[in-house]
Amino acid sequence: MPGAKWCEKMLSVLYPKAYVPSLFHINLGELKKRGIKAILFDIDNTLIPWDCQHMDPKIETWFRNLCQQGFKVCFVSNNNESRVSALCRSLQVPGVHKAAKPRRRGLRRALSILGTDTRETALVGDQVFTDVLAGNRLGLYTILVAPLAGKEFIGTRINRKLEKLVLGRIKKLQS
Repeated sequence: MPGAKWCEKMLSVLYPKAYVPSLFHINLGELKKRGIKAILFDIDNTLIPWDCQHMDPKIETWFRNLCQQGFKVCFVSNNNESRVSALCRSLQVPGVHKAAKPRRRGLRRALSILGTDTRETALVGDQVFTDVLAGNRLGLYTILVAPLAGKEFIGTRINRKLEKLVLGRIKKLQS
């Protein structure tokens, strides 16, 4: 049925290359084997709950280990400059604020900052309709993580309901 194939192809832009329950489940060795040299990270509900100001010490340790392994890192967030800059300063990592994901402009800026191309860059985020969609549209290796617990922005709560449909399809394809 041609309609079903077309629909599946259109939906595939929403499917991450990897789907993991947390940052701790990202296989860094596998990323290196794939030629990934840089990782772009969403901030809110990926690294820090949306309503918190500080990163969990376990996540900070994991993050510092990632950098020690030689990965280039940049934060790419739709949030404001003060939120992004504070995290960038504390971890000494560059960042892009008001990235307007799923648009690709902010991701392109991050690639320029890091000096990498799409084939050697991954994007880690917690939302299908912003992070995964933007990363896939640009040709990045996309990794979807389960969102951290905590309150969420109203727009994100609406997106989460739609994401459940996509995630159900992803889980079905993985089985």
